[in-house]
Amino acid sequence: MSDDNTPENGLPPERGLPPERRPPENELPPERERPPEHSSAPREASQERGEGGGRRLTGRQRLAQAVWPPRVTRAQLIVALLLFVLGLGLAIQVRSTSENSALRGARREDLVRILDELDDRTKRLEDEKRKLEGQRTELETSSDQAEEARKQTKEKEAQLGVLAGTVAAEGPGIRMTIKDRAGAADSDTLLDAVQELRAAGAEAMEVNGVRVVASTHFTDSGGGVDVDGHRIKQPYRFEVIGKPADLEPALNIPGGVVQTLKNKQATVDVTRSGKVTVDALRQAKRPDYARSSSR
Repeated sequence: MSDDNTPENGLPPERGLPPERRPPENELPPERERPPEHSSAPREASQERGEGGGRRLTGRQRLAQAVWPPRVTRAQLIVALLLFVLGLGLAIQVRSTSENSALRGARREDLVRILDELDDRTKRLEDEKRKLEGQRTELETSSDQAEEARKQTKEKEAQLGVLAGTVAAEGPGIRMTIKDRAGAADSDTLLDAVQELRAAGAEAMEVNGVRVVASTHFTDSGGGVDVDGHRIKQPYRFEVIGKPADLEPALNIPGGVVQTLKNKQATVDVTRSGKVTVDALRQAKRPDYARSSSR
């Protein structure tokens, strides 16, 4: 049974205390102001548990769960495909750029010479075009078109005979001699030399007494090279008719045949000449299937 003087909160009355011992009116009693102290173990255990009573994960564990297993969306697949295509394009660009590294490392004088060769080749093609146009005009305006046609046919036959190797030829050109003890001058190297000479305007050519024409093929054969079935050995001697000012620089361009052979310890000697004779002949071969389409 409670006393009538006891307040509802259960605290003892403080009216009888002296003023200096009475607590401030806005403060709670010490036992109400300070919560009871507990041990640290239950608090740490409660911090390690998340919502729903589960174990709370650390930052590293949350990162691992975000990364694996991967959650790939459609947008991510599209971005990955675009990046793959971009990387492939860059790889192709780098590869094509590296193929021209020889010209990138060339000196200014070499680049100027290469441009001059291209200009000379363009001029030769333009001259040939004008010559053909002039022949057509003569045929159209000549009073005796039949005689003019026979004349041009003979001239064309002589030109085609030189290209086909059925007639001998002479004129200005170059002589090239290749001596190679290490075996670097194989069939591929000789074919590259022929291609560079043709691109520079060579009109007639022979190698060690074998006429080189459009159908000529080179194959390696133990200790030497076969040219259209004819075995040739070192030193390899090229007799080439054409404009010497175009033929010699074409062989000496950076990354060309001469530089490649010299890098492989081979000896290459190229000399210009005002008169070169190409007298190795080939028999005209009748085509088996091709026939003239002119009527």
